[in-house]
Amino acid sequence: MQPQDYSAAAADAPPAQSLTERRREATRLEIARAAAGLFAEHGTVHVSAEAIAAAAGISLRTFYRYFNAKEDAIVPLLTSGAENWVHLLTTAPERDPLQLFPRLIDEVLIPTSAAEREELRITRDVLRTVASAPTLKATWYRVNLDSEARLRPILTELLGADWAPFEIRLLATIATDAIRLGLEHWAASETDPDGSAGTPAALAQQVFARLARAFDTPGEPRGAGVLR
Repeated sequence: MQPQDYSAAAADAPPAQSLTERRREATRLEIARAAAGLFAEHGTVHVSAEAIAAAAGISLRTFYRYFNAKEDAIVPLLTSGAENWVHLLTTAPERDPLQLFPRLIDEVLIPTSAAEREELRITRDVLRTVASAPTLKATWYRVNLDSEARLRPILTELLGADWAPFEIRLLATIATDAIRLGLEHWAASETDPDGSAGTPAALAQQVFARLARAFDTPGEPRGAGVLR
């Protein structure tokens, strides 16, 4: 038996985080969880940065090293899958994003461990709070705009000149909004994150499938000037 060549996989793997970076990300996530619990229990108006810092077991100075405002503290929860999404998109063998995105949606939104299930449940609490808190809603929409902006250059490189810039922007918006709408609709329900129907993954798949029909113009290849 020939030894397996791991060189290609190693080349595609994301660079390993340093111990300092891993600790920083873990701290950010712990602060985010503390903020989410306080916001869900007391509402945004009645929660201060000092309260979040105390709940997370850190000083106020440390809190402001990680976040500029109390509303920003929930961002790590809302973007926990973003790095995974970008990595999967840049390393996947498929070149057709209309086939690739449905698989990525499942990989990002279907939990495979107890920790991932708990993370989704915490995210649900955050999104329920967002629905009634204008300042948190602004943070949530900013997160989605940032996600869309990050996708555009990746899709441009993936798809090349066959896709017009407007089509690439539309595709990035559709993919981002599929995740957003799937999570928001699920958050308003009591459905468990696992299962076959009514889960964030299943809902996001429905949204993406419906919105992606914009590219299905008979007689023309996908992306080749369909929406110019």
